[in-house]
Formats: sequence, structure tokens, C-alpha cells
Amino acid sequence: MEHIEGAAVGPCTASPYLQPLTLHYRQNGTQKSWDFMKTHDSVTLLPFSSSRRSLVLVRQFRPAVYAGEVERHFPGSLAAVGREGPRELQPALPGVAGVTVELCAGLVDQPGLSLEEVACKEAWEECGYRLAPSSLRRVATYRSGVGLTGSCQTMFYAEVTDAQRSGPGGGLADEGELIEVVHLPLEGAQAFVDDPDIPKTLGVIFGISWFLGHVAPTWVSSEAHCPTPQPQ
Repeated sequence: MEHIEGAAVGPCTASPYLQPLTLHYRQNGTQKSWDFMKTHDSVTLLPFSSSRRSLVLVRQFRPAVYAGEVERHFPGSLAAVGREGPRELQPALPGVAGVTVELCAGLVDQPGLSLEEVACKEAWEECGYRLAPSSLRRVATYRSGVGLTGSCQTMFYAEVTDAQRSGPGGGLADEGELIEVVHLPLEGAQAFVDDPDIPKTLGVIFGISWFLGHVAPTWVSSEAHCPTPQPQ
């Protein structure tokens, strides 16, 4: 996953995922304009494995994060893009610079599927869990990237068990996805959120914080009151 080489950046001339646009408008009598990206809405899913007492996350290489890190470490690396065509990023960074820990997620780009169905589809493809839409709990719906995309994202929660994991996960190989499933022990969840040295998304931080505040207390309490089986 982290063996990245020959990274080059060029202009995006066409994409099925985003379209750069400019909105021209008048606000309180003043003419203004704002550049933005037209993108798909999306869903995220935070599964909690009761079998392992762990939150199920994913880890993957993100090209945009990698390119951003190169620019941050070596200002001007992206300056010539669009004028000279594809440009190899030199000096390059190790591939780990673009790896982040995230929630299982996917774009809402298939007509006819509900948000719950999209989330279940991603749970199978990325994490290997077979889930029913009715088993999901909607956590929140919010705006993502309000300054650039304004897209809508919906987060779901689901409790899972090892018996529901019947696939390897890892994403769709034919689409070039390379995803690692990560089990975060419940006991280390808050430390994970607080660690600034672990590259992670805001969705992960929000999702885990929500879980620790809304689900963990009840789950731990019910576990504590469950009688321990006695040897026969």
C-alpha cells in the first residue's frame, strides 16, 4: 500500500467525480463570485465489533493527501501544474505520507439505492461485513467541505459480529482500491482520537467521539451486568 513511486501531477480535464465551476451572484447589492466543485454526496459507516470489542476502521492511501503533503513540505511543487502538463513530484515523499485512517465510506452515485443500501454495500466491499439496511442507525447528516464542495454526507452506525464477516474486505480490486481493515480496541479509542501524530479524518474523530458518548456507556454497562458463565 505504501510503496508509491513515479507520482506526477497534471491538470484534471474531465472527471466522473467532480466538476470545477464558478458561482456568480449578487449579495446585498455587491457582485461576487466563488469557485467550487460539483461532487457526489456520500455516506460513512462506523461499525462496532461486539465480538472483538473494537471499532472497525479502514486505512488507505489518499493521492490528494499525498500531493498536499508534498506541497506542504516543498512549497511550489504544484505551481507549474496546468502550464507544463503532468509534472513528476520531486522531491517525493514516502507513500506513508498519504495514508490516513478513516471510516468506511462511499459515494452516493448509483440511482435507486437508499443511503442505507449504499452504506451496506461499502461495508461489504471495504470491510467484508454483510449488513441489512434495517440494522443501521443514522448518526447525523451534515455538510462536507462547505468552502469547496458543499456536498452532503450521512453517517451510520452498526454493531457487528465476526459471524457477519464473510468476506475479506479491502475494496474493489478492479477499481484499484487497496484498503486495510483496522480494528481499534475500545479501550484505546479516546487515545487514538487525541493522538495528533496519527493521520485521520474529521469523520473518524466525530464518529468515535459520538460512539464514546452515546453507545459505549450503555454497552459497557450492559456488559458489566451480564452474569459470567460458571464452569460446569
